Amino acid sequence: MTAQDSAAVIPPEACDVMVIGGGPAGATVAALLAAQGRDVVLAEKAYHPRFHIGESLLPANVALFEKLGVLLEVERIGMPKWGVEFVSQEHEAPSRLDFAEGWNRSLDHAWQVRRSDLDEILFRNAARRGARTLEGCRVRDVQFDDDGADVSAVMDDGAQRRWRARFVIDASGRDTLLSGKLDAKRKNPKHNSAALFGHFRQAERLPGKMEGHITIFWFAHGWFWFIPLADGTTSVGAVCWPYYLKSRDKPLPEFFADTIAMAPKLAARLAGAELVDGTVHATGNYSYTSTHCSGERFLMLGDAFAFIDPVFSSGVYLAMHSAFEGAEVVATALDRPREAAAARRKFEKYMRHGPREFSWFIYRVSSPTMRDFFLFPQNPMRTKEALMSMLAGDIHGRTPIWGSLRILKGLYYTFSLVHLRRSFAHWKRRRQNIRDLGPLRGETIVGAK
Repeated sequence: MTAQDSAAVIPPEACDVMVIGGGPAGATVAALLAAQGRDVVLAEKAYHPRFHIGESLLPANVALFEKLGVLLEVERIGMPKWGVEFVSQEHEAPSRLDFAEGWNRSLDHAWQVRRSDLDEILFRNAARRGARTLEGCRVRDVQFDDDGADVSAVMDDGAQRRWRARFVIDASGRDTLLSGKLDAKRKNPKHNSAALFGHFRQAERLPGKMEGHITIFWFAHGWFWFIPLADGTTSVGAVCWPYYLKSRDKPLPEFFADTIAMAPKLAARLAGAELVDGTVHATGNYSYTSTHCSGERFLMLGDAFAFIDPVFSSGVYLAMHSAFEGAEVVATALDRPREAAAARRKFEKYMRHGPREFSWFIYRVSSPTMRDFFLFPQNPMRTKEALMSMLAGDIHGRTPIWGSLRILKGLYYTFSLVHLRRSFAHWKRRRQNIRDLGPLRGETIVGAK
């Protein structure tokens, strides 16, 4: 008897909503739906606290934490983040920008957090709100029919579980369970990147209030993040073109050290630092999207739908905000099914809005023109304020930033044409860099410190 046959004879448990994945998207939507009085099962394959990268939050997250009732808990674990620093190896001085320089002055700060701590706060909050939370529960299959879905899972001890759900939410992150099952996942043809990262003790930070700034260091093969955490450690990662990671011919910790050396200004801040446990992580080819994010009985939230690039720290915000929007779509589907199709169409449009707006800048963040914009910021027709508002995550409210952002894009194209030779050289190099080199495996290597 196969595992699928074995699962089929197990009587299913009933629930209103099955949520797959206990990260920010899944825990948030589970908490919201349970607070509506719905029977929600939240299944997480690992156990909290569990390691996850993506430690930098946006000011727009603050209101979401407040609505969930976890703001004080997040504040207790976070390093205050008031702005961002950009560092180029080709320019003498860095550029430091505050979120308070944005259009909406109230969106002035966020936090840097250990994701293991943040995700556990959100997961436990879902349980307090009434969701049935399960850890060590890996969902294996989802079968839809006209009335709902059969969900099959296996627990860490090998026990088989089944649920009969009226609605399914895929918040499985990069596992992209439903997107893969429905053949909806697509590599992003405009972006292709890989990352290697670790945590350091005794890294040199900025002074005073700027200590919590995220710093972006550009280097020849991509860019680095430098994220100070409240416990004294600093997260450092290199996001680079896949060809560079494929060139590795030595153990990952040594390769990471060589990569850091390519950014002398970062290397200087790490001169007296120690790699925690000698551990370096690597992950490859993580830029993707899906052809759709909804159906009659399901939604895909956050990274289960799409992921682009972490340069502007948008991941947690987009995941959580999609959960707030998704909870309303689920309520409509369950309570007012005649309105469900229209709600899903609106949700599909919404889910593409955030990644699209961030992507325009992400695709160009390493270009000479955009680098000049960040290093020498000006504010004609409030373009700097609009850009800082976007970097704060203020893209779903009523702040009137879009006209100024269009002007900024126009200025970008104008300056690129003025410096046509360097712009063409960058375009040609990027076109070569984003070529598909096949799968890169993700790994965690513990090596020499």
